[in-house]
Amino acid sequence: MKTITFYVVALLCLCATKLCAQTFSDRANAIGDKIELITKQQKDSLKTEVEAVNVQLEKNEITTAQADSKKQELAQKRANNIETLVAVEQQKLDDLVKDKVDGKIEEDKNGRRFTFKYDTKSRSVKDSIKKVYEYKRTQSQLVFAIGVNRLMNDGNADKNFKWRSDFYEWGVSWNTRILKENNLLHAKYGLSLQYNNLRPDGDRVFAKDGARTILVDAGRDIDVARLRYVNLVIPAHLEFDFAKKKVNGDKTYFPIQRGFRLGVGGYVGLNVKEKQIIKFEDDNGNNVKDRTKGNYNVNDFVYGVSAYVGYRDISLYAKYDLQPVFSNNEIDQNNLSLGIRFDFN
Repeated sequence: MKTITFYVVALLCLCATKLCAQTFSDRANAIGDKIELITKQQKDSLKTEVEAVNVQLEKNEITTAQADSKKQELAQKRANNIETLVAVEQQKLDDLVKDKVDGKIEEDKNGRRFTFKYDTKSRSVKDSIKKVYEYKRTQSQLVFAIGVNRLMNDGNADKNFKWRSDFYEWGVSWNTRILKENNLLHAKYGLSLQYNNLRPDGDRVFAKDGARTILVDAGRDIDVARLRYVNLVIPAHLEFDFAKKKVNGDKTYFPIQRGFRLGVGGYVGLNVKEKQIIKFEDDNGNNVKDRTKGNYNVNDFVYGVSAYVGYRDISLYAKYDLQPVFSNNEIDQNNLSLGIRFDFN
């Protein structure tokens, strides 16, 4: 009886081990699909909500300022939802990988084979997570960029603004390998928020002059003066990824962002917020920070071209607004941004 019991227990353990191996990649891939679904649902909801706000604006039920404020609130709400919901799925994936880091898991299913090894000296849990998605044809990414802005007039930089004029951008993107058996061409597309700051030189501030937006003397010493406008855009790039393919037995894999990359494309979107921020010291020696939200005639819509070149996750990044920043100024001023871009898998 003890012998039979021993073999029964051993058989159950073996079956449990095989079952775990058979379901590990399915569970991991399911979590990855859930993350992509969450992001898509939030993007679709944001698009519907923005369209509803535009309808209210067209019917004159709300003002332009109210519409801009609503759009910004909606964009922030959806960004917070993505962050919260994805964090839950990420924790599930962390727990799944941690359950297996002390052994070896292999799976051969539908022509795919996954092998996971964990070495406490050379590999972290995040590296193990990354291994799960390393060879998927479409992968989701987080994008962050930062750099400087320059307003351009007929190809020349406007000298009325400081080089401290800056921008930063963050968002989500998807990277899809275009060719089934070649890693060179990728389609990259997503959703981003672009924060642009313009800092006038010489103690000047932005002011409305009828339908125009001009610079005027502030009448006092200014510590900081900047106009910030935020664009919600849909970027799309054709990316050339020069990472080499990997061969493991009879299988060929195409890892991304393991070498030099080049992306060319553009973006289209809408302005969701604009405000002027001024810092100065008043006559009593108090530090004052004044924020003025409103309509500074920044164009409601934006479109432009962009490109990046880099190695692995880091790139040099440039974008140029083909649409002038201000809608009614006599001279067209287009924004040129130069900076560094990070694409995190």
